[in-house]
Amino acid sequence: MKLPPLILASASPRRADLLRQLKLEFEVVPSDAKEVFDEHLSPLELCQLNAHRKARKVAKKIPDALVLGADTLVFLDHHIFGKPANAAGAKKMLLELQGRTHQVVTGVSLIQLRTHHEKIFAVSTDVLFRALSPEQIDEYLARINPLDKAGAYAIQENGEMVVSEISGSFSNVVGLPIERVASELAGWEERTVD
Repeated sequence: MKLPPLILASASPRRADLLRQLKLEFEVVPSDAKEVFDEHLSPLELCQLNAHRKARKVAKKIPDALVLGADTLVFLDHHIFGKPANAAGAKKMLLELQGRTHQVVTGVSLIQLRTHHEKIFAVSTDVLFRALSPEQIDEYLARINPLDKAGAYAIQENGEMVVSEISGSFSNVVGLPIERVASELAGWEERTVD
């Protein structure tokens, strides 16, 4: 792919690992944009807004680059599960999610300020959790660090202990819908060819 210099506006090692699967060269420049939570927005709108804020903050500093920002949320019945504040919060989240199907939404913003070209989208994946006892949840939480993960779990880290099945993009649940990102970057390349 022939793209402008690519920047991942995220400190997430999981997102960087996923982006590396596309065999693209990129630089990591974490965004310090504050995430907003607005109860009037749907989870898809909220993820897209936060992804846009993250990408734009970095793009303002490096306008020639193509900046990728992303934001992932877990939600169940219109209730948003962000990153838990502590271990008790993580356990409470998993108790609420157990035995039920929830959605994982990742908003993605691709922006190149110099050319005024931007693409924002969101991908949603359904995730069915196993029925879990409090002891099983404790065992799972002892194996991962839930505090930096929306919904207090990571499908790629002992996910089989909590997840029964998914419908949609696996990489989206990890934090970046890599299939859609690849498609959008291919379209970006076509658009930037003179």
